[in-house]
Amino acid sequence: MSCNYPTEKLAVYLSDDGGSDLTFYALLEASHFAKYWIPFCKTNNIEPRSPETYFAHNSNEQQFTNYQEWSDVKNLYEEMKERIESTMERGSISKEIRDKHKGFSEWNQNVTKNDHQPIVQIVIDGRDETAVDNNGYRLPTLVYMAREKRPQYSHHFKAGAMNALIRVSSEISNGPIILNLDCDMYVNDSDAIRDALCFFMDEKKGHEIAYVQHPQTFNNITKNDLYANSYSVANKVELAGMGGYGSALYCGTGCFHRTESLCGNSYSEDNKLRLDTNYTKKNDKKTVNELEEAAKIVSSCSYEKDTLWGKEIGLVYGCAVEDIVTGLTIQCRGWKSVYYCPNKEAFLGVAPNTLEVALIQHKRWCEGLFQIFLTKYCPFIYGHAKIKLGAQLGYCAYLTWAPISLPTLYYVIVPPLCLLHGIPLFPQVSSKWFLPYAYVFISKTVYSMVETSACGSTIKGWWNLQRMWVFRRTTSYFFAFIDTIIKQVGLSQTTFAITPKMVTDDVLKRYKQEVIEFGSSNTMFTIIATLAVLNLFSFVGAMAKRVTDLEMDFKTLEMLMPQVILCGFVIMVNLPVYRALFFRNDKGCMPHGVMFKSLVLASLACLVPI
Repeated sequence: MSCNYPTEKLAVYLSDDGGSDLTFYALLEASHFAKYWIPFCKTNNIEPRSPETYFAHNSNEQQFTNYQEWSDVKNLYEEMKERIESTMERGSISKEIRDKHKGFSEWNQNVTKNDHQPIVQIVIDGRDETAVDNNGYRLPTLVYMAREKRPQYSHHFKAGAMNALIRVSSEISNGPIILNLDCDMYVNDSDAIRDALCFFMDEKKGHEIAYVQHPQTFNNITKNDLYANSYSVANKVELAGMGGYGSALYCGTGCFHRTESLCGNSYSEDNKLRLDTNYTKKNDKKTVNELEEAAKIVSSCSYEKDTLWGKEIGLVYGCAVEDIVTGLTIQCRGWKSVYYCPNKEAFLGVAPNTLEVALIQHKRWCEGLFQIFLTKYCPFIYGHAKIKLGAQLGYCAYLTWAPISLPTLYYVIVPPLCLLHGIPLFPQVSSKWFLPYAYVFISKTVYSMVETSACGSTIKGWWNLQRMWVFRRTTSYFFAFIDTIIKQVGLSQTTFAITPKMVTDDVLKRYKQEVIEFGSSNTMFTIIATLAVLNLFSFVGAMAKRVTDLEMDFKTLEMLMPQVILCGFVIMVNLPVYRALFFRNDKGCMPHGVMFKSLVLASLACLVPI
């Protein structure tokens, strides 16, 4: 709401899929505070314009020129937070508050998260000349919406929410550009809207562009990127390369969409972007109540029945990563997309701060990506002759994450077991046939290290990335592979796993200290621990056998050396796992049940004759 953009051309929508009156109350409080915050930001050129972030990083009012104004606004914000949090603790809205706004009449004892009527409330009507901030300037339109949900109707997760949001916004503001952001993100650059519009308004290429995608960046990454959440190489190299083909991936957030492309229209050379007010004139004569009622109709469960919504219009249904497949379908209709990675991050979010949440998130992504690869939307089939071959390959580099789990599991299970039993799998070191293996391993490692460092990461950050690749491929990607195959044969349905990012203070403290959080009995942790222990047992057992074997010659040791190196590498990657299993005693250590199961499973594997 406080971005540097004309407020009469700006409408902000909050899509609350939970349909909570507490969220509506919080939005009402925010709308009141906005009357003070927006002029404060624009008068003093405040950055960033998320009050929580700004005050967290600027705690000394003495550094501000007009510190009395700074202090007053901060107090208003703290008071607003206190009112919201105290209401959240009570778990209900008081009658006094309910009587202040007609919108609360939408909630009664029959309204639940998964069963409620469509709710649309225009909190601020941007057309109203009396809706102004404390400096007398017009406020942007602000709308709360919760699409209808009924148990007998499929709600299609995030894609369904986005499609309902598109229809509601078309009834109220009908803007030519839509920016969608996840609920845990904030605008870090107040000029982000203007910057993105430059692409759409370019005289030579602007009419070709369907959307402008910003990288997903986060404000809580540790110094050495403990869980490899920064995606620095992906953001600065891989996705930028995709953008070079005019086929930037739509990542589901931080994306500016041309409304007509999102609504199923194919590319045309006549697609000149107009930013005048003609889009909204059709609704100028409607009252707020009329707009709300019209918006409720298009956000009802039955509205999409026998229509092309979710197929050819809006976000595509039936996939856990609807954003990626939606971007692909838009590009296959002739549109181009831009990947824009400015020096100053436009939007910042919250990255997972526990290992379990990070792995669950990757499992959902990977499952949806592999599902696309196995359906008619496979880029090699759906994108054939529609997008460039380089773009098809770029898509498939991500869509095939899941099957990569199989060779990774082979390398962390078979070589160590063969090492334990003295079975060589690779050419001996002195053989010329060993050179290709050595070249691939060394060149890939060095290249990866240099590339990661060039993208701003530390050497320890690169090492954390290697660890997370092992963790992800042996757990998240493997489970995604199995689940996708099961769904493809019709034995399961697509689900949407929400990744919670609220943690306790002690978990947050360990995260900031870059101590990995293992305090869960999740099956993924059992696999991680078992593979770590298996490699340790195999390495120690093999070395013990070689030392006690008086008949062992240098040639035998030479033949097993590649497996020794590989097993040693896996052990070094898993050092935090061993600490969590045997040495740590905080709440983030491996549970005793996980430790017992991993020891038993690893021991049994070592005893299997090969």
